[in-house]
Amino acid sequence: MDRRHFLATGALAMASTALPASAALAATGQEGLFQDVNFYSDGLALNPREYAVLLDQATRRAGFIPDNYSRGGAIEALEAKFAARLGKEAAIFLPTGTLANQLAVRKLAGNSPRVLVQAESHLYNDTGDGAQALSGLTLLPLAPGQASFTLDDAKAWAARTAGGRVESRIGVLSIESPVRRQQHRFFEFDQLVQLCNWAREEGIRRHLDGARLFNLPQHTGRSVKEYAALFDTVYVSVWKHFNGATGAMLAGDASFIEGLYHTRRMFGGALPAAWPSIAFVDQFLDDYEADYAKAWQVADRVIAILEASGQFTARKLGNGTSMFLLKAGGITSMALSERAAKHGVRLPGYPDDVTEFPLQVNTSLLRKTPEAVAQALLDP
Repeated sequence: MDRRHFLATGALAMASTALPASAALAATGQEGLFQDVNFYSDGLALNPREYAVLLDQATRRAGFIPDNYSRGGAIEALEAKFAARLGKEAAIFLPTGTLANQLAVRKLAGNSPRVLVQAESHLYNDTGDGAQALSGLTLLPLAPGQASFTLDDAKAWAARTAGGRVESRIGVLSIESPVRRQQHRFFEFDQLVQLCNWAREEGIRRHLDGARLFNLPQHTGRSVKEYAALFDTVYVSVWKHFNGATGAMLAGDASFIEGLYHTRRMFGGALPAAWPSIAFVDQFLDDYEADYAKAWQVADRVIAILEASGQFTARKLGNGTSMFLLKAGGITSMALSERAAKHGVRLPGYPDDVTEFPLQVNTSLLRKTPEAVAQALLDP
């Protein structure tokens, strides 16, 4: 075995324990891999070489079995794991979160095609009218400019629907939390309970767009199972926090998930080989909540150092999750990004007229000490 191969395989073994291992991987001299901290992504923002290293490691594990058209093997194992973590009976892999939301709401609605949604939700804004064009659903948007809406808001739309000249009814209540278009703010849990209890009494089915669900326990003290229990179905992104190439998990009762792979195929979502998208996701899933909590400890220390310097001020958001706002004095956004990049800290790109810019906290922060991250922004 040559030296380079020895270093690679040693690094791969350490990478199997997720983030702390990724930091250890950098120490092996793996040509600068797994070292950057980013403030723009939900996850590690793996580059192609880093992804290939982890993919190779995953496929070397004993018992690894590829799927066949998104069924069986590694896909089936990951479906079972997500279902258990969410407290649901079953789950199905889908290639995108857009399709996961579509298939969930489509099946839940049945013959009642009206769907209550947030005006700021992904389902309403980012699917190109897919719910209407592909599934004949009518989306009813509530509370523009806000992350949450109230029970009274929902009841008002229900009354308006029931009072129409043509009989119609609301079939689904679909909630996104955290809400990307509201800087990842969360939907108030007590309001969720009220809404879901009302919907249940009214015979309205319930779907949770929980793409970033696994961040909520850190900020609300509520477990992912507590959130999922309120809803008939829940979707979680496979790539946002867990670093897969793409994909989503849709979980619910076994009777709901059973046979849904036929609809997945109808929509063109039965990937012939889905395993490259998810092969090492389970390793990041195992420790994600603990690692995300540690990442915020790092972020809080970074903020403290930056503010103590007198050059920066930071602000956290009400009902916020993974994002905070940073204001820099005496330096443009572009210049700050270039300064930080020299030290392996990647900032999102903002025009220079943006004086307070959002930064995302993710588990890449565990790759460096808080002092090193802060110094990357402070160095002239």
